[in-house]
Amino acid sequence: MAFTADYDKFKFPENAFKGKRVLITGSGKDGGIGQGLALAAAASGAAVVGVHFHSSYRDGFDMVDAMRAHGVKAFAMQADVTNTRDLWASRSYVIEQMEGKGPDIVICNSGLTEKGYRFGRALPEIEGESRAERRARVRREFIENLAESKLVMDTKIDGFVYMTHLWAGEAVYHNQPVQFVYISSMQSIEPGVAVPGYVVANWAVLRLPEVLKVNLGKASNMASACCLMLPFVRTGMTEEYADNAKVFGRWQPRMLEPFEAARAVAQLLTRPASELDLGNFKLAVEGTPEEVRLKWSQIKLEVQDQALGWSQESPIIS
Repeated sequence: MAFTADYDKFKFPENAFKGKRVLITGSGKDGGIGQGLALAAAASGAAVVGVHFHSSYRDGFDMVDAMRAHGVKAFAMQADVTNTRDLWASRSYVIEQMEGKGPDIVICNSGLTEKGYRFGRALPEIEGESRAERRARVRREFIENLAESKLVMDTKIDGFVYMTHLWAGEAVYHNQPVQFVYISSMQSIEPGVAVPGYVVANWAVLRLPEVLKVNLGKASNMASACCLMLPFVRTGMTEEYADNAKVFGRWQPRMLEPFEAARAVAQLLTRPASELDLGNFKLAVEGTPEEVRLKWSQIKLEVQDQALGWSQESPIIS
């Protein structure tokens, strides 16, 4: 069985999900952030929980079975969020599983990370390697590195845009409010080395709430959206860095466990959707490895238009 989480650890006093229809993308992987959020919703009295996955089907089905064993109405949804046809095909299924309605809360969590590479830097030479061999090696690395970055960006950016377009459209058409929660990373504003696609993708996500509001216009009251910048959380993608302070030590005393991150998100979502709308919220981890303190702050992304003196003095006149 590929479900190892302790269900009871996700029973929080916060009831942000009580009575809600919740859909979480990228929530099938055992031990992941998405799984933690899905379990938090299930254990907090959600009316129904949609567990989305692409390739982690074994983990996803096992988690749905575990939820149902606790009396939770849950269903599995397999789709490639970067494939428009695949995602559209899931629409009627989700509505059917949610008893004829769309989700109240859509948590866009799908995402990948990179193995890491020397972005913008030439590969070191190997002693005794011919120029032709080096060219071949550099070409191969260039193609593989950027293919990895493209997959990371496609999953995060395209996947979030597609999910938003689909369910915001349903909300407006059926006059049924929906709240979008986009899972980003603190590295979007404090870039780490060797993961350019991951940083760029998570930065792009921060603009989605404003983009949605502008495009909905008068119907913007039907959808609210916010972004959450999470710190390092122990998952299958980050496990190898869990004891490497050089990787995350400047940000937090230790990695968070999925249930700790899930509780922080649950706490934030107890606030009214109107209060969170258009906000970018960062979760800070303070304290010691033995006793961490989790605190939310709101990050303001402000565009400043500063005139250039030399251009003001010599404008081009035509």
